[in-house]
Amino acid sequence: MMRRRALLATAGAGVLASMLGTGTARADSTIAVDPSKDYGTWEGWGTSLAWWAKVFGNSAEYSDVFADLFFTDKWASVNGKSLPGLNLSIARYNLGACSWNNVNGATMVASPNIPPHKQIEGFWQDWRNEDPTSSAWNWNADAAQRTMLVKATQRGAISELFANSPMWWMCVNHNPSGAPNRLQNNLQSWNYRQHASHLAAVALHAQQNWGVNFTSVEPFNEPSASYWYAQGIQEGCYISRDVQAAVLPHLRGELDKRGLTSALIAASDETSIDHARATWSTFGPSTRALVDRVNVHGYQVGGGPRGSLYDEVVTTSGKGLWSSETGNGDGEGFSMATSLLSDLYALHPTAWAYWQPLDTNPNWAMIQYTPPSTTNPVATVGSVKNKYYLMAQFSRHIRPGMKILHTGVAYTAAALDETTNKLVIVAANTSTTLTNLTFDLSRFTTVTGRNGVVNRWNTGAGDAYAARSATLNGKSLTVPINARCVQTVEVEGVFR
Repeated sequence: MMRRRALLATAGAGVLASMLGTGTARADSTIAVDPSKDYGTWEGWGTSLAWWAKVFGNSAEYSDVFADLFFTDKWASVNGKSLPGLNLSIARYNLGACSWNNVNGATMVASPNIPPHKQIEGFWQDWRNEDPTSSAWNWNADAAQRTMLVKATQRGAISELFANSPMWWMCVNHNPSGAPNRLQNNLQSWNYRQHASHLAAVALHAQQNWGVNFTSVEPFNEPSASYWYAQGIQEGCYISRDVQAAVLPHLRGELDKRGLTSALIAASDETSIDHARATWSTFGPSTRALVDRVNVHGYQVGGGPRGSLYDEVVTTSGKGLWSSETGNGDGEGFSMATSLLSDLYALHPTAWAYWQPLDTNPNWAMIQYTPPSTTNPVATVGSVKNKYYLMAQFSRHIRPGMKILHTGVAYTAAALDETTNKLVIVAANTSTTLTNLTFDLSRFTTVTGRNGVVNRWNTGAGDAYAARSATLNGKSLTVPINARCVQTVEVEGVFR
């Protein structure tokens, strides 16, 4: 999230080390795509809905535009500019922790530094009644984000439910931004089950009333991080690993008793690979048995022992693995693309999500916006960033159901659609000069293209998302890529 600016300064060395360790794209490099080794079935690309969906979810001007732009492959116009739809297939819904009601004289304590568009209203607003049909629950809350969730679902996206913080009244100091001190548990011990109940009740209500079936539920967001405290700029809660382990059985029980037995539990959305490994190593066998998928965030920007986390979670424990949130302050976006490629190379997640495609910070944004304020009550949409088009190189082409194949290098990813027999290759030129990349496809049984022709798209060197073509030479394909460009090729007629 936006607080990661400081972390990025220290992460750059990790990115460089990762790139050097696996080779950088140089002139006339050859990459062999290996169909005999894959890393599972791709589940999709995603985004969290808060906070941008709170701002634009009910906007008469932008709600459908952004729903189409982010969750379909349609082209849509923003400020007179025609953009290719990102075709994201995962919507992460943020269950809020705020409400402004009075319960027996108790009210929420808000950080003086949290802006209104980052305060997400929760549904269970009065602890005195757990019945979701009672007046203690406000199902009209968070209308704008809910609207966008439904629109994403209608456009084919799957969804995940997650919480940045328990409801304010579940917190020790009633502040959903964090405890008075950093690294201090802020979830009251007598509300472990209540936090789980809130999540499960929302999941059931969404199924019965919104037409949304949450694929997974994630009860913690970066729970081991040190930056949650009462003066923070967003919702957040430090939850120690022993407390996480105590909450997870309640979540499974609350989901199951509502008949949501197929809903997966994801944990623990840690901010870094290192935190994720430490949390997983702390969980005992009974706790691990409750976790269906490990979610991890990518704020080490391609760094960290990603291969070790994959081995521990997927290879050894047989769990799923998502890179469920990332973002960075590189306004050009090239480091996002190389980090993403490095994730596919070493972490091998089956889904990857960017935190906010719409952001108030121009360097973090794919599309910048200005939130409502007392002087400007209507949000305004600003410029489209290069980062948007770089995301399109991945999300429009590598689609759910494809197999992620081995390439052996951290600057190239490949995916095969065995239904349409289409091979997708995404590559970045990390050098400072034009590079001719040759893709060796000799390990496939058949490679035809469309009468020897393949489509390709380029972002960078003056191109936003420019279509090109290339010609196969038997089972080999060579394409020129300018410095700091990302290019996608689609080869049809490819069989393992």
